[in-house]
Amino acid sequence: MVAKLPKTTEGQVLGRQLLRSGTSVGANYREAYRGRSRAEFIAKCGDCLREIEETAYWLELIVAADLASFDDLTSLRQECDELTAIFVSIIKQSKSAPEK
Repeated sequence: MVAKLPKTTEGQVLGRQLLRSGTSVGANYREAYRGRSRAEFIAKCGDCLREIEETAYWLELIVAADLASFDDLTSLRQECDELTAIFVSIIKQSKSAPEK
């Protein structure tokens, strides 16, 4: 999707930001999965949530800057919503689960 953005300054800057925040979700989850404690796992999952929110923000700005249409980004916006729900659930369950 980022490669399809116009090669203007706006397109390149917003695309780069979107790429960074979108890919950092996976990197943070990988760190969470390898966390040394439940607290570290929960904190890293919280980082994932923040990056998902940031990704949604960049998608909104891309539409507002008329670099892509709202409809063109439907699947990415939906994926952000789904990932948000998943990570909220993971965090809630992790906080409420008894210690092993």
